[in-house]
Amino acid sequence: MTGNSFGTLFKITTWGESHGLAVGVVIDGCPPRIALSPEDIQSDLDRRRPGTGRASSPRQEKDKVEILSGIFEGKTTGTPISLLVRNEDVDSSPYEAWRDVFRPGQADFTYQKKYGIRDYRGGGRASARETVGRVAAGAVAKKILACEGVKVTNYTVELGGVRAQRLDGEEIEKNDFRCPDRDAAAAMVERVREVKDRGDSLGGVIEIRVQGCPAGLGEPVFDKLEADLAKGLMSIGAIRGVEIGAGFGVARMLGSECNDPMGPDGFKKNDAGGILGGISSGGDIILRVAVKPIPSIRLEQETVTTAFERVTLRMEGRHDVSAIPRINQVCEAMVAIVLADHLLRQRAFRDQRA
Repeated sequence: MTGNSFGTLFKITTWGESHGLAVGVVIDGCPPRIALSPEDIQSDLDRRRPGTGRASSPRQEKDKVEILSGIFEGKTTGTPISLLVRNEDVDSSPYEAWRDVFRPGQADFTYQKKYGIRDYRGGGRASARETVGRVAAGAVAKKILACEGVKVTNYTVELGGVRAQRLDGEEIEKNDFRCPDRDAAAAMVERVREVKDRGDSLGGVIEIRVQGCPAGLGEPVFDKLEADLAKGLMSIGAIRGVEIGAGFGVARMLGSECNDPMGPDGFKKNDAGGILGGISSGGDIILRVAVKPIPSIRLEQETVTTAFERVTLRMEGRHDVSAIPRINQVCEAMVAIVLADHLLRQRAFRDQRA
């Protein structure tokens, strides 16, 4: 096990480093005869790419996807799909000064301990640049889900302590932070400006909602749907926590409050978040993730060199103020990948029973 692959029937393997020649993904298990074009993938990559928002790094990458295999006459063939995105705006020079320093909040120390070697240029494999492959694969997964009427969306409910008070779906695409509350989005702009001027960074909370998911997806014990969703989301570098449905709120509820009553027309509320017993219930699947602040900041921080000598470090270069909203698309992609995998597993299970 190398830890670079994810999934059972719909399986992805991402590859590439932040400052390498390219990044990408190989997708194995995509069913044949699904219409797929570069444009289907590009729209999601454009939402993730740097240089597009107030909180984003000024690094300019076109993130133009190239489909190398698995497509013939505009449709999937059932064979592995290989997707490539070239790194075009790479500047490794700022990292030379830190090649022998463990940066606070980064994976430098742990990668060195695991492998005995690390790519110090932008974090190498530990960089958020790795998520390009996930987003590309997620776009393919969403094509599979669309065939079943399943839709995955994301929006920001909190950034830097500013929390959305309303959920207006029409507002999500109208502001830089994909916030469903117009007033909160305006306050987020000011919060980002304030923190950016100080040389610091921000964390936040993203909500992912799945509509149209059929009941029956997921396994009863170790491959519970929520367990695989949490694993997929927690595999994203900046994610430090996952909630499903009422989440940690259930700890403050009575059983009579927590249980979702049922009637002839279905569930009357959805504190379970669309999953019961590890299996989808047919209701909306609702997940929230906690996103940590970007560790690369301009403020001085204490750390050590690779020889464990004390130093202070001030990070210069091109860095995001917050992973939001670029990471939103990564979260959406991982949810779509998990659901596509479980959908195919359920199909195989039904076929086996037949």
